[in-house]
Amino acid sequence: MKYIDPHVHMVSRTTDDYQRMALAGCIAITEPAFWAGFDRSSAQGFFDYYRQLTEYEPRRAALFGIQHFTWLCINPKEADDPGFAREVIALIPDFLKCDNVLGIGEIGLNKNTKNEKIILEEQIALAEKYNQLVLVHTPHLEDKRKGTRLIMDALSASKIDPGRILIDHVEEHTVAEVLDRGFWAGMTLYPDTKMTPQRATDVIEMYGSERIWMNSAGDWGCSDPLAVPKARIEMSRRGHHMSLIDKVTLDNPRTFLSQSEKFVLKAE
Repeated sequence: MKYIDPHVHMVSRTTDDYQRMALAGCIAITEPAFWAGFDRSSAQGFFDYYRQLTEYEPRRAALFGIQHFTWLCINPKEADDPGFAREVIALIPDFLKCDNVLGIGEIGLNKNTKNEKIILEEQIALAEKYNQLVLVHTPHLEDKRKGTRLIMDALSASKIDPGRILIDHVEEHTVAEVLDRGFWAGMTLYPDTKMTPQRATDVIEMYGSERIWMNSAGDWGCSDPLAVPKARIEMSRRGHHMSLIDKVTLDNPRTFLSQSEKFVLKAE
């Protein structure tokens, strides 16, 4: 069994998690830039974080035969101060040259504020300027539908092909509109929030397997870096063919991510 976890924050995980993921069949991960569990006080903090994502984490993952790729941005939770956010954004172009950087992400909205939207649009422009893939964070709980629509409208105003954009954290009430507008959809599997493996399997049964993937996120809160293989087990338990299981946990991530020339899998 092989799978890709296309959205997992390994900086918040122990080395033992890399070992467990490798034993479960993980061959590659992509790690979007995100919140550190606290708001950083300077752009220098982000500079060091980008070094961690482009230098240190790839080496740690490689110890277990897992390829590590990343995305860079200032995340929505820390983007409500435009002046500070622009200092951080100014650092990104130099890091886009790194071998494991696939694009801009995870950008999006947190509380759907005016300033968040301004910085979202500026990072979309950055992705457009440098011809980068885009990975999007959508808000949680009651603001998800509103935020998802605001994000999609901002993306549609750009010249970026929707097929080069992955909108993550979709749920039952947002996935159809995301797919209908031509974007890719990501389902984040959590023990208690977002999607469970059972709900994600329901979504695939309702909406199909085109332009959709699963990921674990594996961040600072209650999360499970083995959520994707557990979803594979749930799909198998329901009688789904292995070709379908592989499609949503290996083939689809590979198809989307391979739009970046840097995403080359060594394990195949």
